[in-house]
Amino acid sequence: MPLRALTPSAIRPPFAAYAHGTYVPKDAEWVFTSGQLGISPDDVIPESPEAQAELCFAAIDAILSEAGFARSDTVRINAFVTDRAFMGGYMLVRDRWCAGLSRLPASTLVIVSGFTRPEFKVEVEVTAARVPTR
Repeated sequence: MPLRALTPSAIRPPFAAYAHGTYVPKDAEWVFTSGQLGISPDDVIPESPEAQAELCFAAIDAILSEAGFARSDTVRINAFVTDRAFMGGYMLVRDRWCAGLSRLPASTLVIVSGFTRPEFKVEVEVTAARVPTR
């Protein structure tokens, strides 16, 4: 049985490019990422929340790839921004990252008071699952 997006007609449709939930069958393989911050491999932290989100999702792509997973295996995105004004930039990047996926993941965006360093504005973590082919 495949992964399946859950968007019941009995509740309001999602506000953006995500599903309300994701069904994962038993025996799935899983990958959980830590929260990824908007910092480059050479320790550069861009000023804009959009550029930071790009780095977060690039790191997530690398982690998924390391496990032999793809974006399409993502079942949940948890994101955190330090200001309501940063939501738009983050959401643009998330929507580009999810563009073309046949099944959208569940997604949550939370505004937090801050991260370990004040220059960080965005943090993103994902959970991915896939059903092994038999």
